[in-house]
Amino acid sequence: MTIATGSRHNLSYVVEATFGTTPSSPGFTPIRHTGTTLGLSKDAVESEELREDRQVAHFRHGNKSVTGDINFELSYGGLDALLEATLCGSWATNVLKAGTTRRSYTVERHHQDIGKYLRSTGCQFNTMSLSVAPNSMVTGSFGIIGSGFSTSGAALGSATYSAESTTAPFDSFSGSITEGGSAIAIITALELNIDNGMEALYVVGSADTLLPSIGKSSVTGSVTAYFENTTLLDKFVAETTSAIQFTLTDAAGNDYIVLLPKVKYNSGNPEVSGPEAITVTLDFVALYNSSDASQIKITRVPA
Repeated sequence: MTIATGSRHNLSYVVEATFGTTPSSPGFTPIRHTGTTLGLSKDAVESEELREDRQVAHFRHGNKSVTGDINFELSYGGLDALLEATLCGSWATNVLKAGTTRRSYTVERHHQDIGKYLRSTGCQFNTMSLSVAPNSMVTGSFGIIGSGFSTSGAALGSATYSAESTTAPFDSFSGSITEGGSAIAIITALELNIDNGMEALYVVGSADTLLPSIGKSSVTGSVTAYFENTTLLDKFVAETTSAIQFTLTDAAGNDYIVLLPKVKYNSGNPEVSGPEAITVTLDFVALYNSSDASQIKITRVPA
């Protein structure tokens, strides 16, 4: 008996021309990942009927929910199309900004050791998190909302699969960070979160969601720094706008430059819990900046 293992798991996607419908001749692109929870769940609908024997006689599956996360290590060029999907933007001259273009995908999980395929259709990229921490790879996660789910013992007959990219993941010690236009060398962690505010929409007569609604583009995060002065803290106290830019550089010299041109800090407190070095964590929200026509801008710089 063969048991499925994560070491033989493959994940890939294809763009849908029609929401919730896999193309007839799909060309799948691999998703480099470290794990996933993407799958199907269902609401429970239980009868409230009262019986003298106290038993439950009727139970149904309710609305379907195709949701989950795809965890990754960020690499140059490895997830560019999915960054587009999350920001609802398009790469233009190696620059990506937040926009309004919605895309849906079929995401296929292939458990090669047991020969099974799990396909989620109508997948929209709702959220993304990114974490830059000392002595580690740059990691993140995409949050997905989908509409349909199926399993199969065979690949789609006309499907093709492109090769996976081979660029090395970004690490936390090869880049740089500027705050307010000045280099800063005391940051111990940086977290970035993007949320499109998508919600599933259900109607009578179907357990599947319609095209999910979409809300505002929310870009938030936090920076944690050693407490050596009150420069950052004073910006929180005075509600002063600032800017954060961090550059990620891989082993080959490829860069991603992530710019948040206008941020406001909304928390900050140098807490003391012992004799060790004191840090202060400042949560921030990124705001629309007219000069950049976006609240976030990602620039690709090839080696």
